Amino acid sequence: MNTHDHPHSHDYGRAFAIGIALNVLFVLVEAFYGWLTDSLALLSDAGHNLSDVLGLLMAWGGFYLARLRPSQRHTYGLGRATMMAAVFNALILLVATGGIVWEAIARFSHPVPIQGGTVMAVAAIGIAINGFTAWLFMPRGERYDLNLRGAYLHMAADTLVSLGVVIAAALFIWTGWTWLDPAISLVIAVVILLGTWNLLHPALRLSLDAVPASIELDEVSNYLTTLPGVSAIHDLHVWAMSTSETALTVHLIMPDGHPDGDFLYRVAKTLHDKFDIDHPTIQIETGEHPCVLSGHAAH
Repeated sequence: MNTHDHPHSHDYGRAFAIGIALNVLFVLVEAFYGWLTDSLALLSDAGHNLSDVLGLLMAWGGFYLARLRPSQRHTYGLGRATMMAAVFNALILLVATGGIVWEAIARFSHPVPIQGGTVMAVAAIGIAINGFTAWLFMPRGERYDLNLRGAYLHMAADTLVSLGVVIAAALFIWTGWTWLDPAISLVIAVVILLGTWNLLHPALRLSLDAVPASIELDEVSNYLTTLPGVSAIHDLHVWAMSTSETALTVHLIMPDGHPDGDFLYRVAKTLHDKFDIDHPTIQIETGEHPCVLSGHAAH
């Protein structure tokens, strides 16, 4: 039995369009004033925001491809595009972070005073734009989606980063310490690295067909094993079809067969409601059969 349930989630297409447009405008403003005031904090944040624009574009592309219907060539659809988008998004962030760290270290040797008031004003605009964009991608009760979560976390982190730039500029006006500018740039780099790891690690795991982090395989196995009439199970596999859809295949050994016509429907519904598994494929066997992959997810 194979069931397919696609929940009608919030349409994020408009959120991507608005978020990308706002952030492109802000990158241009931030880069211009960063160059005008010779502020590495503003320039590094502009570079970070530019990488986020590219990340949003890839996330949007993955989101669009995942919504395409399966075809004869791609029978599962193109849901894995969301995993690829998350991986490429993280790699772009790593490259941008390397550039920020390199320039910040060099700036410590040759500190340059900045125009604190201008830097504060531009960074304050960043707080508003990044905060609003993060709100566009804020979880609204939809199922867990790593691709959209990546967009939300990046924008939320950018809001904090812009706040850090404001604080650094205020401290510079008060103290005149020129090392604050490259120092806050290094803080920005650390924030980016933490966010990147939290995105890259699960994205790579899912791309390698790992069980999604939100699912405990032992709990799924225990549920299936204790079903009425089931003497054993084998060939249990759970993997992600996209960053928001999960598939399962399993063989149930039922010597007397399943008890009624609604049995498979009830199992599939429980797998969906309790474990967020959208595409269960369940095979009923009436005799003992050795597991094809003995020792691998066999029970």
